[in-house]
Amino acid sequence: MALALAERRAAAIDSLRYAMHFRVPLTRDSAVTGEVRVAFRLRGWRGDLPLDFRAPADHVLGVELDGDTVTARVLNDHIVLPSARLGDGMHEVRVRFRSSDAALNRNDDFLYALFVPDRASTAVPVFEQPDLKARVSLTLDLPSSWEAVANGPMLTRAVGLADSLGTNTAADSTRTLWRFAETEPLSTYLIAFAVGRLQKETAERGGRTFTLYHRETDRARVERNREAIFDLHAGALEWLERYTDIAYPFGKFDFFAVPAFQFGGMEHPGAVWYRADALFLDEAPSRTAELGRASLIAHETAHMWFGDLVTMQWFNDVWMKEVFANFMAAKIVEPAFPDVNHALRFFQAHHPSAYAVDRTAGANPIRQDLENLREAGSLYGAIIYQKAPIVMKQLEMAVGEESFRDGLRRYLAGHAFGNATWNDLIAELDPLTESDLRAWSRVWVESPGRPRISTRVVGDTLIVRQEDRWGDGRALLWPQQLNIQVGYSGAPTLIALTFREGEREVRTTLPTGADRHALLPGADGASYGRFPLSDSTRSALLVGAATLADPLSRAIAWQTLQEEMLDGALSPRILIDAVMDALSREENELIASQLQGQLRGIFWRYLSDSTRRALAPLVEATLWEALERAPTPGRKGSLFGSIISVTLTETGMQRLERIWRRAEKPIGFPVSEQQEIAIAEGLAIRGVANAEAILDLQTKRLTNPDRIARAQFVRAALSADPARRDSLFRTFGQVEQRRRESWVLDAMSIMHHPLRAESSMGQLRPALELTAEIQRTGDIFFPLRWLNATLDGHRTGSAADTVAAFMRENPALAPRLRGKVLQAADELYRSARVVNGWTP
Repeated sequence: MALALAERRAAAIDSLRYAMHFRVPLTRDSAVTGEVRVAFRLRGWRGDLPLDFRAPADHVLGVELDGDTVTARVLNDHIVLPSARLGDGMHEVRVRFRSSDAALNRNDDFLYALFVPDRASTAVPVFEQPDLKARVSLTLDLPSSWEAVANGPMLTRAVGLADSLGTNTAADSTRTLWRFAETEPLSTYLIAFAVGRLQKETAERGGRTFTLYHRETDRARVERNREAIFDLHAGALEWLERYTDIAYPFGKFDFFAVPAFQFGGMEHPGAVWYRADALFLDEAPSRTAELGRASLIAHETAHMWFGDLVTMQWFNDVWMKEVFANFMAAKIVEPAFPDVNHALRFFQAHHPSAYAVDRTAGANPIRQDLENLREAGSLYGAIIYQKAPIVMKQLEMAVGEESFRDGLRRYLAGHAFGNATWNDLIAELDPLTESDLRAWSRVWVESPGRPRISTRVVGDTLIVRQEDRWGDGRALLWPQQLNIQVGYSGAPTLIALTFREGEREVRTTLPTGADRHALLPGADGASYGRFPLSDSTRSALLVGAATLADPLSRAIAWQTLQEEMLDGALSPRILIDAVMDALSREENELIASQLQGQLRGIFWRYLSDSTRRALAPLVEATLWEALERAPTPGRKGSLFGSIISVTLTETGMQRLERIWRRAEKPIGFPVSEQQEIAIAEGLAIRGVANAEAILDLQTKRLTNPDRIARAQFVRAALSADPARRDSLFRTFGQVEQRRRESWVLDAMSIMHHPLRAESSMGQLRPALELTAEIQRTGDIFFPLRWLNATLDGHRTGSAADTVAAFMRENPALAPRLRGKVLQAADELYRSARVVNGWTP
């Protein structure tokens, strides 16, 4: 839907209400049908009025306008209402329809609607744009054995009644009609319902009742997570009400733990969706997993204010809801985890992922232009989720924490139940700082990339200089505060610097006796950029990183060394040795997790096959020794996951198989069902002789129907027969075979595992060619995740050549999709250069 049409409709339509009715059949081979009544006031409209419905013309079963049947054209994803019947004043359109399944996520015995960003109109006729908010009432005609949850509270639930909208005129005891209360004003992407064979958990916290819907059949798994899930929601709501000075605005608060959900979560008011395994943690979760769950819950809860109460006017500002959800989440989790270094956690949660995009040729700005809502999904990614909170943290530092909060309160109160733009927020915050926020925004929010900030010492003077390496003649200068740590041992000194607007170079005097080679730029964990090291500083940091006293400094040091390796300034072999040495003595669980991630990444991507095989015994021994020393079951479980990932030796695989067969029990932690699945699949990928029998038994062990279905789906990807794997891949050309996106991604990752990458080379070009269709038909994160699942296991020059040829031969590829390909291919290009000497 084009921006120009959206602007015209927004100026002419108000007082919008939807009364929606859906009839969901018991089996998914029958269509979902329904009816919607769209009531609205029209002012100053000229011409025919398009109502959005992205379904074939024969899915429109009847149209009435103000009580009269009309012949409405169905054209270009619209039901076109005739201008002759559309004067100023109130109107009601009534449409009977058959839904497409594109956004209904239908499974054998459950369904959940997921309409973000522009997919409501694939299921029901609506005015699909975020600034036409509507009150929504909903009725659902369902099989009587099913449960239901929606945005509004349930009003009635009647078995065997004919529904009032006339879709089902005869009483039927096998059907139940659910009626839900009208909502507060919502954008269409926030309308939600889920139905099916669902279980319910209910709890009260602070006078509020919460209901968790789920499909988890392991009762022990539910019980050990249940109270924490409710507590985290209650704590997040209480914190946000206090911070915003606005009571929770949407009445009830329910949530659904969706099996294999394609996102981490989705913030529908009153009916939040979560990925089930993000809520239901294993018996001995790592601290990282616990923090991840708390952050996810805080993120979705923050959206109730940032995104739901106040919504972006157009999806070019979608980043505004995501930046505040992540930014607030980082604050919200602090009271629940008083033992955690939250500055460290913020750095780890944001900088590496943001850098992974900003270092690529496909980097995008935080705020992007958007001419058509159909392209809104391409705006999502690490830049709005991870870079934007860093930028907002810098803005808060510039404005002052209390003033920043007060500005946000005014912004929320002034636009409650309405829409706002980035400029509206700038107008609230600009008077609070001496900086020109619009100029600041042009650099940080509206431009891609990061500064390259170098340090050098002349005499006793430290010179810090920034430059723009974007490559198109651009010469941006990034205003920001920056700390540089001087010294790696004892009591190091922190030097605070500020790059002011338009400032390229900053100078300061080093402390007397300071080691000019022991510098750590960006030591505050909030500054942002590429901080290249001199040869002497790099060598000193390799030795000193593990001994830095401050955990935040250690995390920054390891990320800085990773950047050095990625830019070719540091050998992967040297870095992995340093990482293994540090891992053997690292006491901080969060940094140990970071080191494990670096180890796995270098091991699989940046080493030649022969080097990897030669190093495997040492890598496995290092991880097993660290596991034995780890003080908690959670840390042991995390290390065991890394062992499953990297094991290549025959003795290592034999030990994993003994553990999988439950003939050996590791000491100090329970092996989870998910870890057993990972062992079984990992052994199959490694080509053990009895792989099929192992997979058969693993599937028999499963009791949850959703996990059984997933195992059956990916089974062909695990086959030792490349022809069978290729046959599965070809089915992904059919949109129906891609509906369970997380399963598709699992299958692609298995087929393109580094050990199988060579045999999957023939899939690369077809997978790249399929990406545009995946963007058109899939959910918002699917295109980039599809590309990552396809490319991450490859590191050969021929694979890099395949991607480069695709880019060369498709100059008309949509710019944002081209950017996604470049983002996904970046490490392939780098590893091909390092491992195979590839040049473009």
